[in-house]
Amino acid sequence: MTAGPVGVAVIGAGAISEAYLRNLRTFPDVRVLGVADLDEERAHVKARMHRVPLSGDVDTILGVPEVEIVVNLTIPAAHAAVAMAALRAGKHVYGEKPLTLDPGEGEKLLAEAATRGLRVGNAPDTFLGAGLQSARRAIASGMIGTPVAATAVMQSPGPESWHPNPEWLYQGGAGPLYDMGPYYLTALVATLGPLSKVAASARQARPHRVIGSGPRGGTSFAVEVPTHVMALLDFVGGAAASATFSFDSPAYMAAIEVIGTDGSLSLPDPNTFGGPLCVRGPRDGGWRELPVEGTTVGRGIGVLDMARALRAGVPHRATGILALHVLETMASIIGSARHAEFRHLRTTVPAPEPLPVGWDPHEATLG
Repeated sequence: MTAGPVGVAVIGAGAISEAYLRNLRTFPDVRVLGVADLDEERAHVKARMHRVPLSGDVDTILGVPEVEIVVNLTIPAAHAAVAMAALRAGKHVYGEKPLTLDPGEGEKLLAEAATRGLRVGNAPDTFLGAGLQSARRAIASGMIGTPVAATAVMQSPGPESWHPNPEWLYQGGAGPLYDMGPYYLTALVATLGPLSKVAASARQARPHRVIGSGPRGGTSFAVEVPTHVMALLDFVGGAAASATFSFDSPAYMAAIEVIGTDGSLSLPDPNTFGGPLCVRGPRDGGWRELPVEGTTVGRGIGVLDMARALRAGVPHRATGILALHVLETMASIIGSARHAEFRHLRTTVPAPEPLPVGWDPHEATLG
């Protein structure tokens, strides 16, 4: 078995790559070897900024033998093609969310990986952060009794007010459901287990939006997806949840509450890695904040967990099958909204193993 740090390369030098590169370079168990992008100059700039030795086009980076894991940070429409190319080059893949644009593509990707003996991992990895890991431990301890229901809400005005190029966020594979839904749905599945069926309704507030900042401010663009999605979620274990994902609210709201037989737990914003985490019992006068334990480093800890698991020969946590289950859930929500019917899920996934409380991304564990 190979020893030592795991070689990693990033494909896609857009905005999200900044957080990944900044964090990955501080983890001694991975070595960031290259950055690739369709815009090679952008890849060169990003590599220089983060002192990464190699940069260039995708084929150049995929041809580096020491690269073991490709971190796929391309736009959603390119996720499947780039991940498949990496697998066919013999690389493990960790991608940004969503896994692909539709479940059929995701199934093909996982089948290709299985045939080649390779791993697929996928964002979000926020469920590995201190806040959501502490929430899972609190539920497992019986603090709120048996979970019976949950409420999840993500509402905002939409990203066009601050994003200089927001069009893709209103196209297929994005919108509030596909862009923000994976954080909430992954947190719910990691906490309550896999889903069995869903029902939904969806709306679009207006057919066009206007860019609010940057050099293209004032430019109008078409909206192609629902911008307000409401879903009912049934879990295999018996719990149920309601979820709202919206780009139509004038104010931002992020909330998950899990209701149990003996109390409720208010989870942190699942697009973050820390707290607050609060509990309220039937005789409490208000919410009590709980301590959170674990890492709050941020994006990239899923890649690190995958790298360590690869060396140890054990399962990683932010898996492709978890991402596929979430992807099928989102596709089923859209299908239900279109056809006004419950949709039963075909995929399932075991709840990811919790991280040890003392799991430290800055510890060198691979020699």
